[in-house]
Amino acid sequence: MQGGRRKGRMPVTGWDAAFANAAHIPGGESYPARWAAAAEAWRAGARGLVDLPYGAGGRARFDLFLPAGEARGTVVFVHGGYWRAFGREVWSHLAAGPVARGWAVAMPSYDLCPDVRIAAITRQISQAVQAVAARVPGPLVLTGHSAGGHLVARMGCADVALPVIGRVARIVPISPVADLRPLVGTGMNRDLRLDATEAAAESPALWPAPGVPVHVWVGALERPVFVEQAAMLARVWEARLTVAAGRHHFDVIEEMAVPESGLCAALLEERRIGG
Repeated sequence: MQGGRRKGRMPVTGWDAAFANAAHIPGGESYPARWAAAAEAWRAGARGLVDLPYGAGGRARFDLFLPAGEARGTVVFVHGGYWRAFGREVWSHLAAGPVARGWAVAMPSYDLCPDVRIAAITRQISQAVQAVAARVPGPLVLTGHSAGGHLVARMGCADVALPVIGRVARIVPISPVADLRPLVGTGMNRDLRLDATEAAAESPALWPAPGVPVHVWVGALERPVFVEQAAMLARVWEARLTVAAGRHHFDVIEEMAVPESGLCAALLEERRIGG
């Protein structure tokens, strides 16, 4: 997702244009305020716990939304923002779909670049998933959007060695950035501070497939680089790929809030409970 801090003007490159989203979506700049309003309204009537710590620092917190009865498991949703923007409170309304189907939904925040590097955020999300697993029994479904799609995909990579990987039923990266190497040549790298080594190490598409099912989801109307990166990850990991008709980078996540949507089905229907 586009957004974040800007420190001065940076030269515009071909990769900058390729990864730009808001400029290519009608009314794109209005989406963050709409998300925040929808999240606040839904949160007012939700059942659950908010501002739960999973690590050190003010942003190492997650919200946990609970269904009416015993949870069948937990969906962990990791937000996007190119690792530079937003927090969990902007996305609460997306929990509506899984919660209506009897699942808990956990939404963590994390530290943002340039205060930290992407590798540190990866470690934070691993901590968050472990904290969620300790609080709610049952299977885990890991999903996230854009940069969040990258982060949940990283949870399946061998170097992360997620301690609770045996409880992960599936990973559903939505519009993920799967190969970070092109970002080295963008203006946003002033905040990300990626070098060639870290960009490769943090690229899920350069790691072997995890031992859990993966379903990659992307909008058909997204910028070509996002469709290409989703297809790359699905190909390399031999994962399922859904290209959602009529969806762009900002509205591709909306179906998560709809209990009977295709995206909710992808998250919840093909259950595998690990050890």
